[in-house]
Amino acid sequence: MRIAQVAPLYESVPPRLYGGTERVVSYLTEECVRQGHQVVLFASGDSITQAELRPVCKRALRLEGDKIVDSLSHHIRMLEMVASAAADFDIVHYHIDYLHFPLTRRQGICTVTTLHGRLDIRDLHPLFREFMDMPLVSISSAQRRPMPWANWVATIHHGLPANLYRLEKTPGRYLAFLGRICPEKRVDRAIEIARRAGMPLKIAAKIDRVDKEYFETRIRKLLDDPLVEYIGEVGEHEKSEFLGNAYALLFPIDWPEPFGLAMIEAMACGTPVIAFRGGSVPEIIDEGTTGYVVDNIEEAVKAVHNVGSLDRTVCRQVFEERFSVSRMCSNYLAIYRQLCGIETTHFAAGTEIVSPQP
Repeated sequence: MRIAQVAPLYESVPPRLYGGTERVVSYLTEECVRQGHQVVLFASGDSITQAELRPVCKRALRLEGDKIVDSLSHHIRMLEMVASAAADFDIVHYHIDYLHFPLTRRQGICTVTTLHGRLDIRDLHPLFREFMDMPLVSISSAQRRPMPWANWVATIHHGLPANLYRLEKTPGRYLAFLGRICPEKRVDRAIEIARRAGMPLKIAAKIDRVDKEYFETRIRKLLDDPLVEYIGEVGEHEKSEFLGNAYALLFPIDWPEPFGLAMIEAMACGTPVIAFRGGSVPEIIDEGTTGYVVDNIEEAVKAVHNVGSLDRTVCRQVFEERFSVSRMCSNYLAIYRQLCGIETTHFAAGTEIVSPQP
């Protein structure tokens, strides 16, 4: 197939450090190429891919700092670039939320949009009701609950390359927190869990500009605890060691997480996850197999004491069965073919498929 992948421009594809959406776009793009498809990637110019790269801006917008005043302008330009080349593709796969909807409606081309963010925002609902003709993919069943009436064609969980992370069969001696330092990720909960459990905690986390005040006023003082080590933002090549050598990953979220890539990254290393119930967590974690789903700090501390009994090899096996990039790519290809009317195809077990609305 001739496929266009349209990525956000805030991070490169793949991102140098933190960046969930761009990372998934990279995995999907490279796997499509590996399987023999012709892929064009619209992304920032510092992206690295085996596909044909059509750069929209020189570097990832986040890396430009104060030089970028209006990031939307770059995305609007990208929409024009995609529209100008749309006839060259069997399908255009958008990962930029709803920005393209008015243009796509008037072009009459075959498209699909994966929504990567939260949908429990009331302002979004009139927009998606207006654009009921846009085929949508959710990244978890939980993500779509605020809008069950939208034009969902599938739920496809994220997947990772099997060789990206290695299994560490022996658990480490510290708890890990990986992600962003922001109110909804609740690193403060992770620190409290580590304190009560009496275990060291290593924090590998990004601090966005919008969250700097939160970090300075609410979190910085908590890092003075001798059990806590703040590492900072880590890249792809550092994650395997960081997660693989951990006793468990703490995922103490306080929001409806649409997916939570860190959970399957930990599983790929064999590291179990202790996660607060919310969003996609219950459908990603196999309770008592790949980790524990908890409702409060007391339950989390208890889970820390029990998590050592879980088989790390089984954690890795579950990752390979449920969250591989080949599984993710195959399911997207099936959706592409279904939407283009090319053929009826087989979807991997566990993938939720909904017939597209007319």
